[in-house]
This record gives sequence, structure tokens and C-alpha cells, in this order.
Amino acid sequence: MKVEIDYSRCEGHGVCVGLAPSTFELGDEDEQVRLVTESPERTAEEAVTLAAKRCPTQSIRIHP
Repeated sequence: MKVEIDYSRCEGHGVCVGLAPSTFELGDEDEQVRLVTESPERTAEEAVTLAAKRCPTQSIRIHP
């Protein structure tokens, strides 16, 4: 799995951070979500998929 964030859409709501903190983090200065890793561990894949589905701005893309 590879994860990417569309930074032109991200508004920093942080839903993904709450669901998959090992993959996403919220930046202090720019209030946008950042990737901790583009390739999450298999154990985090379900949480990352849920985070992408629940993103209010649909900013998270997942590739196999």
C-alpha cells in the first residue's frame, strides 16, 4: 500500500491522525496533515483505509 495526500485539498481536520497516528501527523505551523510514512505497516492498513474514507475533503489517496 502507498499513501499520498493532496495538499491542495487538505484542510487539517485531523480525522486521519486520530484514526491512523502511525501514518499521519498534524503539523504545528501550517495546520496541514503530513505523512509519517508513505508505506504503512500491514497492521495499519485497515486504519489508513478508514482514514481515507472518512477524510472530510477526500484528500487521501491509496494505491496498492
